[in-house]
Amino acid sequence: MPNSIVISIIESMMFPDFSALYQRKGLTELGVNSIRKATTLVKKQTADFIVVEFFYAYSTNYSGIYKSNIEGLLVSLIKYSPDTKVIVLVKKKEMQFINVLNAVDYPVHGVLQLPTSIAQMESLLDI
Repeated sequence: MPNSIVISIIESMMFPDFSALYQRKGLTELGVNSIRKATTLVKKQTADFIVVEFFYAYSTNYSGIYKSNIEGLLVSLIKYSPDTKVIVLVKKKEMQFINVLNAVDYPVHGVLQLPTSIAQMESLLDI
């Protein structure tokens, strides 16, 4: 996959470093520290993959109707980067809420429970 792009949205210290794996797979990693920055980036540059950690909105800290940090990004991908494969990382305690992503008509490529392994991630990059 030469010249393929992966966007890593690193919003917490739980986010694993897959940089060596991406490099070995021929992926160029673009790292950002917020969903907003990733959304801006995909409007300019389509990505083959986005790796993002899921956070459930226990309160109304995410805009409007969304129940997680990712839904707004998925809506943007429908328009700007519809072929991007989204890989979601989720803590065990929040796995029960992952189905809120079904409200957006954008397929998630894979969900990995944290902590995850390089082998698990690699299997999702082998397309």
